[in-house]
Amino acid sequence: MSDRSFSASGSRGLTRRRFVSGTGSILGGLALAGHTAAASAATPAEVTAALAPIPSGARVPALVIGSGYGGSVAALRLAQAGVDVHLIEMGMAWDTPGSDGKIFANTTQPDYRSFWLRTRTKQPLSQFLGFPLDKDVPRYTGILDAEDFAGITVYQGRGLGGGSLVNGGMAVTPRRELFPSLLPTVDPAEMYATYYPRANAGLGVTEVDQTWWENADCYQYARVGRKHAQRSGFPFVFVPNVYDWDYMKQEAAGAVPKSALEGEVIYGNNHGKKSLQKTYLARAAATGRVAVSPLHRVTTVTPASDGGYTVTIERIDTTGTTVETKTVTADRVFFAAGSVGTSKLLTRLRATGALPALNDRVGKNWGDNGNVMCGRANHMWDPTGKLQSSMPTAGIDNWDAGGAFAEVAPLPTGIETYASFYLSITRTPHRAEFSWNAAAGRVDLSWDRAWKQTSIDAAKTIFDKINAKEGTIYRTDLFGAYKIWGDHLTYHPLGGAVLGEATDNYGRLHGYDGLYVIDGALIPGSTSVNPFVTITALAERNIEKIIATDL
Repeated sequence: MSDRSFSASGSRGLTRRRFVSGTGSILGGLALAGHTAAASAATPAEVTAALAPIPSGARVPALVIGSGYGGSVAALRLAQAGVDVHLIEMGMAWDTPGSDGKIFANTTQPDYRSFWLRTRTKQPLSQFLGFPLDKDVPRYTGILDAEDFAGITVYQGRGLGGGSLVNGGMAVTPRRELFPSLLPTVDPAEMYATYYPRANAGLGVTEVDQTWWENADCYQYARVGRKHAQRSGFPFVFVPNVYDWDYMKQEAAGAVPKSALEGEVIYGNNHGKKSLQKTYLARAAATGRVAVSPLHRVTTVTPASDGGYTVTIERIDTTGTTVETKTVTADRVFFAAGSVGTSKLLTRLRATGALPALNDRVGKNWGDNGNVMCGRANHMWDPTGKLQSSMPTAGIDNWDAGGAFAEVAPLPTGIETYASFYLSITRTPHRAEFSWNAAAGRVDLSWDRAWKQTSIDAAKTIFDKINAKEGTIYRTDLFGAYKIWGDHLTYHPLGGAVLGEATDNYGRLHGYDGLYVIDGALIPGSTSVNPFVTITALAERNIEKIIATDL
């Protein structure tokens, strides 16, 4: 296989080429490692048994702040190495059904479970057909955080499993030739030979059955996207996903409760998606060495007088109210609260004197992965289907010529919209900085909305050409009145505690032994594709080194 992971594929009968890079060892590794991952997974009951709120005064060998991709990797590998781990998670465990019998709310019907501590929803698509979509909801520790900064809203998962709870599952490995520009201090050979295969195996990454896909009603929208891309000369690429494709086939046949085919995605997926709760966190719980404190948030980390670190933790209720403050001691602390959470916490700890020896690169080099969204209005002879799977399977590659990769995304409204919808990841030079605002008592981000024009211009290299070829226009009813571009948000926050800058080359924070960053904050602003596989692979690389040398 070529070293290009953006490989063109399309019609039935063409050679299946995978949207991964390297020598083919990545998905080859899945065939070997995937069985091990599945065999050692815990049952849901075992994961629930790991929920054990940390008592004040406790001392733990390793405290992991956050249960997303980096935190889950750290917890599992430390536990497998014989280290007892306590995992602190600000969100809920998401293990109890609501009154409708479902743990997660439907995408088209957001309720109290949908948003983190808001009294009104803030949906990525704020309008449809001229009607506003947002509505009032009770304040609750819901699953999706729409965190507002000046110029940008950052969407993040809240709960045990972090971002894996709310993303579309697109498990994309970057093209190998692009990797040196993404993480210049990391050896591509070891990443593509060892850590990407390990990550893909641990996450349960697989590919859609393209024969089934070609005839599935729920992917009519993607086939329309393919036709338009290829008619304009763009490569259409299939990408792996963490969804259970056998389950989706049963959904389509009406044999099991619908999940992806009920449009479940940004507010959680009740059945078929292999979130971290079903993969890394399940295996971590099965070791018996990992305990989890949901609805807990870390506020302070300072050096302890007798070694290790004193950590102050607030326990909150489902309204976000602090009901208890705890102080514990940890021999080692792993920051894995996500790019925003880790960066904000470290920025505040440095500025307020809790960790004054952190260097001046903390908070810097943060980016949005070039995210921008748009929709196109198709002709009546190009319907995209009433039934649309919420798990995307493909994208349009114009990275080399225009600096954009566009995910062909679903618009699962339950009605025929004659619309094609896209999330683009674009090449952008813009990076922002977190800083402590002492007067307001908060961390600010120096993002400028005007910077999104670079991403819009890159995305237009695809969609202007398609519109011209097809005689179609952009939708102007999705992000506000007469507004074409969703330039107000990111789903892919990256950076803020960058590898080789705020940390050494394995995530050790400069200035303090025993403090580590192990999440997306390490990656300087872009991965050129959906980032969670890279975050996971980098965490696998770093924790292996830390266990071998620091423990």
